[in-house]
Amino acid sequence: MGGEKEKHQNGQPKKKRRKNRKEEKPTISIAVAGSIIDNAQSLELATLLAGQIARAATIFRIDEVVVFDNKDDSKESPGVSVEGDSESGESGALFLVRVLEYLETPQYLRRGLFPKQSGLRYVGLLPPLDAPHHLRKHEWAPYREGITIEEKPANSTGTLVDVGLSKNVVVEEVLQPGQRVTVAMGTSRHSDPDDLKKVVTSFHPREEMDMYWGYKVRYASSISSLFKDCPYDGGYDHMIGTSEHGLIINSSELEIPKFRHLLIAFGGLGGLEENIEEDSHLKGKDVKEVFNSYLNTCPYQGSRTIRTEEAILISLQYFQEPIKRATQR
Repeated sequence: MGGEKEKHQNGQPKKKRRKNRKEEKPTISIAVAGSIIDNAQSLELATLLAGQIARAATIFRIDEVVVFDNKDDSKESPGVSVEGDSESGESGALFLVRVLEYLETPQYLRRGLFPKQSGLRYVGLLPPLDAPHHLRKHEWAPYREGITIEEKPANSTGTLVDVGLSKNVVVEEVLQPGQRVTVAMGTSRHSDPDDLKKVVTSFHPREEMDMYWGYKVRYASSISSLFKDCPYDGGYDHMIGTSEHGLIINSSELEIPKFRHLLIAFGGLGGLEENIEEDSHLKGKDVKEVFNSYLNTCPYQGSRTIRTEEAILISLQYFQEPIKRATQR
């Protein structure tokens, strides 16, 4: 799966947690139950569902998408096959992770980072995310995503990187081939393209220039590992669960405390209540004990059911103003 080459390792061992930074910008994560894919009637429909989630995450500038399996860690989780897909050992959650990673990756990097896979055969049907880091060849930006290549620079040390331009750039760091990296391209479009470039962290565009630079994708084997394996120092400091059984509060009246790392969770077909009940580490806990807030973001619905991809769009719009107020405090 595409996650084997995780985003922005920059040639260094992956660090589990980020170091605290001065004036670190707050992050917003969403968590989605991977079981929603298991209910799709074909691989094509499962792919379209994943595409809708990717679009919602990008539109609302989500920093992290966590896909969790709603299974007990102590029990073996059976693989799920969608429409006879040959990769039958892959669960719906892992399939969703793979498609989300693929869509977040700029088009010019996909061939190098994702080997041809039958499970991705319908991704061409999906609308592009058109995120700020999905740059065209003629566009200039202070940063570009790239992939390191095996060919060595002709007249210097360092590493050649394909950043989607007609000519590869050279970065000063010596890196292994096949790494996805973020490259600082200079201060203006008139910078010399042959100048030695520098690799920066994937957080750099966001924290230095407030540029949305895509979402990261994380797989969690259960809802408890969703919290336990949070990559941020100190974990999520405010967690919101969503459900038709949650509290009804007008968006204009909702007060979210100032946060560093906000998490908004969406359950599977049986809701977050079922996800928690199936997790042995959370057995016996009420959903209101697990989350700081438990909200119904679409009350008085006309349909008996709201699909998860619909709930994500509705909820992220509902939270826009409360989040803005929280971050301005």
